[in-house]
Amino acid sequence: MNADAEAVVLELLAERYPTRDALAAEIARLEGELSLPKATVFVLSDVHGEFEKLRHVINNGSGSLRPLVESTFAESSSPEELRELLTLIFYPSETLERMQARGAERLRLLESRLRQLLTLVRVLAQSRSVQRVRSVLPAEYRELLENLIFDSGSEHRRIYTDAVIASLGKDERASHLLRLVARVLRNLSVDEIVIAGDCYDRGPRGDLVVDYLSRQPNAHITWGNHDIAWMGAALGHASLIAHVLRISVRYGRLSQLEQGYGIPLLPLENLAEEVYAGDPAPAFASRGSGLRAPETLARMQKAAAVLQFKLEGQVIARHPEMAMESRRLLQHMDLHDGSVTIEGRRHPLKDAYFPTIDAADPYRLSEPESKCLERIRSSFLSSEPLWHHVRFMVDRGSMYLVRDQHVIFHGCVPVDDEGKPLSFEIDGKPRSGRALFETLEDVVARTAEHPSESDLDLFFYLWCGPRSPLFGKDKITTFERYLVEDPTTHTETKNPYFRLIHDAAFCRRVLTDFGVDAEQGMIVNGHVPVKVEHGESPLKDSGQAVTIDGAFSEAYGDHGYTLILDAHGTRLALHHHFESVAAAVEQGIDIIPEVSELRRFVPPKTVRDTEDGALLRARIQLLRRLFSVHPGSHVRP
Repeated sequence: MNADAEAVVLELLAERYPTRDALAAEIARLEGELSLPKATVFVLSDVHGEFEKLRHVINNGSGSLRPLVESTFAESSSPEELRELLTLIFYPSETLERMQARGAERLRLLESRLRQLLTLVRVLAQSRSVQRVRSVLPAEYRELLENLIFDSGSEHRRIYTDAVIASLGKDERASHLLRLVARVLRNLSVDEIVIAGDCYDRGPRGDLVVDYLSRQPNAHITWGNHDIAWMGAALGHASLIAHVLRISVRYGRLSQLEQGYGIPLLPLENLAEEVYAGDPAPAFASRGSGLRAPETLARMQKAAAVLQFKLEGQVIARHPEMAMESRRLLQHMDLHDGSVTIEGRRHPLKDAYFPTIDAADPYRLSEPESKCLERIRSSFLSSEPLWHHVRFMVDRGSMYLVRDQHVIFHGCVPVDDEGKPLSFEIDGKPRSGRALFETLEDVVARTAEHPSESDLDLFFYLWCGPRSPLFGKDKITTFERYLVEDPTTHTETKNPYFRLIHDAAFCRRVLTDFGVDAEQGMIVNGHVPVKVEHGESPLKDSGQAVTIDGAFSEAYGDHGYTLILDAHGTRLALHHHFESVAAAVEQGIDIIPEVSELRRFVPPKTVRDTEDGALLRARIQLLRRLFSVHPGSHVRP
């Protein structure tokens, strides 16, 4: 910071802390905060629309709240009482509704449970600053809850607490306060939630996933390629709209579009029935079910797929620099003999009925297709809930994050076989490594404010381009998987990054590029599912890279990981199948993760050891500089 800038900052600080006493108090407070245990960060990846499972994993603190409850109340409560308390913490509204049947006993039980929740909050508050605790308290009850939480344990305080709870019971607000305290407890157990990409697709309700994250007090996202596809669709990119339509129909996930975002699919259904009437379209059979007949869903998926292939071909033709010409396969189809030529080899097509494809101009939309796209695009652009979610994804999202010497991103750092960063041209300049990530982040931010065709085309490239850090493969073989039987045409070759992260020297180079200590740092990415069922380890041979895509979605395998970064170390929690909210509430069924320790910190880390600690130390340095200034200049004695 130059002298002029420092002078301005000191002037602003002087207005906030006008006396030496105010300065001394703030410096002491910040020094004290540096000594507290570092924040707990949960990192999950590839949620893929599994809203209920995500909600449960966050509600149960990735398994951390159960041992807290058991250690605090094991001697004073029965197993049944502990189970009910845990269920209340995880699902307060649903549990309180079931408690209605207990009649007169209900108020006594509410008072007892509220005292238990306050005890648990006090336990967690002991290792948090007062400011941190206050930040998660609901505004209307903040002063009351502060009095209840910061309880000295004296007889006078017990009488005070009894009086408060009794008063709330008379006004029938005890259950409301109980819900609020349960939320405070959960929010204190996790200081930050990071989703390392892919909130959408495969699972039932990506819209509910994003909505839930937007209501968390401190949640961030490192974008995945599925997130970028939805963001591009919301901003009106035609090929990504077609992709979102196709994949939603393919997995029978229409509710997120129709109910969640108010986007009617009648134009697509009408197109399918007009163009493909009577076509069984077996190659496009939906993997899910819904209110529409299976044959209707198959035709809708086929209609969306053809739209996607045509529109993607148009994008690729506009951008030779993308080097994706091999993905323009419609011109290599011979619908007369039912074949397609791919990389010089001729393959029979599983389906050759494509009445809207003109061999002379295969990427031109037919009139019915154009009308369908125009109507659906208008619905995407006018959906307020979808725009709200895109705004959240932009404001709280990034291409990468650094937390406690962990570099977190979704996919990969594109490199060649030797591990040298591959560049991609953006705004006329080649970018690679960290610079590529940061430039792409700028493009996403500016496109959300002022969408342009060229920038939105870059969203398409981020979705499936060979040098996209969010994709990390040489190609996406959607066309071949639908229409070609030969499995060799389905191969998608991963970027060498995924092989090289087993090598410690490569990991150290990546960590250094991202400004992280090469010896102590760790790379964290999702995107490529860990084959849990085959015994594959998420921790790579280098010991400095971990893949946390545990196939969270039921469509991928129904596992999932949470990487837990806390004061004591780096741990990995493996989650299994989640039955349902009803089963959790009625039967007490929980996801109890298998936790493995990746790193242990001795002594435990404090705020001083973190990125936040570096910012606090810089602030303290400025405050001390201000403190040293002559009292008559800036600060009154």
